[in-house]
Amino acid sequence: MIEASLAGRRAFIVENTRLQPPPHTPELQLHLADEITPIWKLTEEALAEIGLPPPFWAFAWAGGQALARYILDHPEIVAGKRVIDFASGSGLVAIAAMKAGAASVLAADIDVFCEAAIGLNAAVNGVAVTFTEVDLLDAPPPAADVLLAGDICYERPMAEAVMAWLGQGRAAGATVLIGDPGRTYFPKDGLVKLAEYQVPTTRELEDMAVKRTSVWTLP
Repeated sequence: MIEASLAGRRAFIVENTRLQPPPHTPELQLHLADEITPIWKLTEEALAEIGLPPPFWAFAWAGGQALARYILDHPEIVAGKRVIDFASGSGLVAIAAMKAGAASVLAADIDVFCEAAIGLNAAVNGVAVTFTEVDLLDAPPPAADVLLAGDICYERPMAEAVMAWLGQGRAAGATVLIGDPGRTYFPKDGLVKLAEYQVPTTRELEDMAVKRTSVWTLP
C-alpha cells in the first residue's frame, strides 16, 4: 500500500527508483525507475485504492530531455526570468531552467506524485522549484516570461488544448518552447524548429532506442 501523504509518496519514490543522470542531460541527477514494468504494475495495482495515475514522473521522456538540453545550452532564454514548466513530470525541464539561471520556476502537473518527485529531484540538484497541482488549462497562463512544455502531444484533445493554451501565453508576450519526439498529434504548422537531437531512450517506453527529438518555438 502506498501512503497517500507527501512523505509516503517520497518514500515510495526513493524505494522504487535510483538516482541517475538522464542520458541527454548527464550534468543533472533524477530519481528514475530502472525497470519500467514493475513500477508501472505497482502503481496500476494501487489505482483502485488511491486513484494513482501511471508513473510518468519516474522516467526522463525524450521531449523533456531535448528541451532540458536546449535550455542548459542556451541559458540566456531563461536567465533571470519567470518560468512555467507545464506537465512537469519528474521536474527535469524545471530543474534545467533553474540551473540555467531562471529567477523562478513553477512546475505544474495534475499528478500529486510529481510534487514529491520534483521536490526530491530539485533538492538533489541544489535548486528550488515551486509546484502546483492545479490544472493550468482551466484558465489563461499565469504571468510568466517563458512557458516550457515537453512531450505533451500523446492524445489529440490534450494536444489541442495545450497548444491553444501556449498560444495564449505567446500572445501575452511569453516565450514558448516545446520539446517533442514526433508524437502523432504534435502540430508543426505555425511553429519554428530551434534544434534537433538524437535522444537515447528505451524500447520499453518508445518504439526505438534513440528518438529524433526536436525543440520548437511559437514565433
